[in-house]
Amino acid sequence: MNQTAFLRTAGEVSYTLTRKKVKNINLRVGGDGSVRVSASPRVPLAQVDDFVVRHRDWIARAQAQTHARQERRQAQPRPEPQAALEEMTRLCRQYYPLFRQVLPGGMPRILVKDLTASWGICRPGKGQITFALRLAAQPLAAREYVVVHEYCHFLVPNHSPAFWAEVGRILPDWKDRRALLP
Repeated sequence: MNQTAFLRTAGEVSYTLTRKKVKNINLRVGGDGSVRVSASPRVPLAQVDDFVVRHRDWIARAQAQTHARQERRQAQPRPEPQAALEEMTRLCRQYYPLFRQVLPGGMPRILVKDLTASWGICRPGKGQITFALRLAAQPLAAREYVVVHEYCHFLVPNHSPAFWAEVGRILPDWKDRRALLP
C-alpha cells in the first residue's frame, strides 16, 4: 500500500497526516516539535481533524516539553571530544568486570560521537558502544546509567522486561538516574 503524507491544519494545529494501514488514529510530537498523525485512508479527514483538535492541549504540553528539553541541551557546555572519550572509557572500565563473562573478547570498543537522538548505541556484533558527546556533560549518576544500559544490551539486545531486570539488578535506582537526563 502506498503511503501518502500531506500538511493540514485543524484548530490552529499544523500537522503532517500520513495515510497508511493502521487500526487507530496515531498522534506523535517529534523531537523538533512537529506534529505527525497517521490514519487509515478510510478515516474521513473531518474525523482526523476533530481528533487533533480534541488533543490540542496534550500537543501543546508535549511541544512545550520538547522546547524546554532543547533549551536545556543548548545551555549545556559542549564537552571536548577527547575528554568525553576518556571519561566514558573510564566509566566503561569501571563497570566492565560486571559483564566480563558475556564479553570474553575483552572490553568493547568505546566511541564518542555527536549523537542527537540517543545517549548511547550498543552494537553487540561489533563489540562496540558509541556514546553521545553531550553525555559527558551530564551528572555522573546519569552517565553511569547509560553505561550500564548499553552494557546490558550485550545480555539482552532489546528493551524487554528481561533487559530492564538486568539494568535494575546492577542499578536499582536506574529510573531516578535516567530522569536526570534532559
